[in-house]
Order: sequence, then C-alpha cells, then structure tokens
Amino acid sequence: MARKRRVTFILSIILALFLFITYLTMNENLIPPYRRSYPPVIRIWIPGLGMMWSCSMVFIWIVLTLRNMIPTLNPKFNSERRNLLQLSTAAFVAAPFAAGAFGIVTRKKFVVNEVDVKVPSLPKDLANLRLVQLSDIHLSPFYLEQDLAHVVGVANDLRGDVAIITGDLITDQHDPLDRCLLQLSRLKASSGIWGCMGNHERFADAEDYAELRGRMLGINFLRHKAARLKFGAHAINLVGVDYQSRRSPYLTEVEELVNVGDTNVLLSHNPDVFPAAISKGFDLVLAGHTHGGQINVEILDKNLNLADFSTQYTKGLYTEATSSIYVNSGLGTIGMPVRLGAPPEVTLIRLCAS
Repeated sequence: MARKRRVTFILSIILALFLFITYLTMNENLIPPYRRSYPPVIRIWIPGLGMMWSCSMVFIWIVLTLRNMIPTLNPKFNSERRNLLQLSTAAFVAAPFAAGAFGIVTRKKFVVNEVDVKVPSLPKDLANLRLVQLSDIHLSPFYLEQDLAHVVGVANDLRGDVAIITGDLITDQHDPLDRCLLQLSRLKASSGIWGCMGNHERFADAEDYAELRGRMLGINFLRHKAARLKFGAHAINLVGVDYQSRRSPYLTEVEELVNVGDTNVLLSHNPDVFPAAISKGFDLVLAGHTHGGQINVEILDKNLNLADFSTQYTKGLYTEATSSIYVNSGLGTIGMPVRLGAPPEVTLIRLCAS
C-alpha cells in the first residue's frame, strides 16, 4: 500500500509539472520575445501536444486513484476481481492516447450541414435564400492554407446567395492572415462575401488591418455596421458586430441598425449574445466561437464539452420565440490539434417561411 501511495504521489507531481509547463507555453503574454520567432513545431505543436498530454495525465491520475481505492474499500477483493481491475485500468489508461491520436488524424475531415431555418412572415422573394457560412478558420500550423482552399472549393459548389464568415481567421499575430483573406476572397456568392470579427482578431490586434485588406479583396467585414441586400422587392438587413466582451453589455446601440420590415440577420462571433439579439429584433443570428466544443464526451446519454461552461448555445440550430441562431462548429482548432465529436463544418442555411 505504501508503494501505491508513492506511485500516486509521483504521478501527482509529474501532473502538476506538466500543467505548469503547459500554462507557460500556451500563455502568449509569458512567452519571451526571442521564443516568439521560433518555428511552429516549437512555438505551436509542442505546447499543443503538451496540453493533450496534461489532459491525458489528469484522466490517468483519476483512474489510478480510483483503482487504488477500490481494494481498500472492499477487503474481500479476490484475485480474480483484481486481475479484471488491472485489465480495465490498462484499457482506461490507453483510452486518452488512442482518442487523442484519432482526434488529430480526423480533425480536418469536415462535413457539410444543410439547415432550413424558419423565419416568421418571410417574404416570397427571400424564400429559399441560401447563406453559406464558414467560421473559426484559425489558419495556423494546425490548419494550413491548402486545407482552407479545399473548403472554399466545396463551399462554392453549394451556390450560395450570400457568403458569411463569422470570425477567428487566425489564432495569433504570427499566423498568415493575408493568405487566409486571399483564400476567402475566392468564395463565390451572388450577393457578395460578408463577415464579422472574432476574439482572435482582437487578440492579434488585426481587426483594422483585416477590415482594410478584406475590403481590397472583396470581403466586407461589418463592424457595427449594416448592409441591406435586396432580392426582388424585399431585402435582408445584414448587421455585423465585433467580438462582444462579457465585460460590457452585449449589442449596445445595435438597435439603431435594425430595419423594421426587413428580415434582420446578425453576424456575431460569440453566440451568447442571442438573448440580447432577440430583444433587439433580429430574426436570425449566425455565430461560431465554440468550435462545437472541439472535444465532446458523452456520459450517461448527456453530451459534455468545455463550451458548455461559457454558453448554452454550443453548436447547431436553436430557436427561441420567433428568432433563431445557428452556431457553426468552425474549421480549425485552438490549444490542441484535436477534434472529437465535433467535426469541422461548412454550413448551408436556407431561409424558409414558418
């Protein structure tokens, strides 16, 4: 028993060290200037894999702690049950590494989700209007330009009337924003390419540059602005906002951009603005930010992911009152180069009358 306690103690120390090192390597403010110029394999991949290792160690520490407790709680624990417990422990210890490897290999296998969104009193001219949405690209060493180029080609095959980009083009200031914008400018839609800014454009201090460079390439980023897109005798009023911080009220002074009589669509990177958007009179909100949870675990028929702690709108379509929001799971990843239970997606949204 003393040996088991020593093993548990050693594992705890190793776990604490990994978590501390991962925190240092993932926190941009703590990275010394000389290391910021390091190649991506050192600056990005090693911290990302380190975070995966730390998460695996947390799981293993829990499994081994429970394993050591079971025989203590049951003094009549026989050798047959002990052997079964050892085999089960080995399987549980291997599980996070197998799942992580699977998540790395499959993280770029995107899906095309086609969604019909009912809008009350939708004019006939807007029925079956096709909105193609991309989000959370995070062009970086985890997600390369050729990956985005392939996605853009598939998105163009959907023949959208409006192309929508809902933020997080890159992860940090070292990432190739120009290459991302260039690929996104290849999107084809009869009424243009429109978008909003994400939190990582703000973190990288790239909002103004992305807006200016995007405009030169035909990408219209709406930053507390509206654009009225006509289809026949009617129009959708497209409103875009920058990332909405929790430090201040959501969507302040946005009601002045809402057009009564039009179908009002809000582009907001973070989806937790939905209740505020309903109160402002928006019929539809298009958002991203959550990556669909990025790592989803199903326990007792309940799907769990980290995004659940920040918002109740984690992925897919939600409808409240007469308004709807669609939360796109995004294309890239953040922190760890892995996706489980939340495949990247391209979304085709069709408006239809309720």
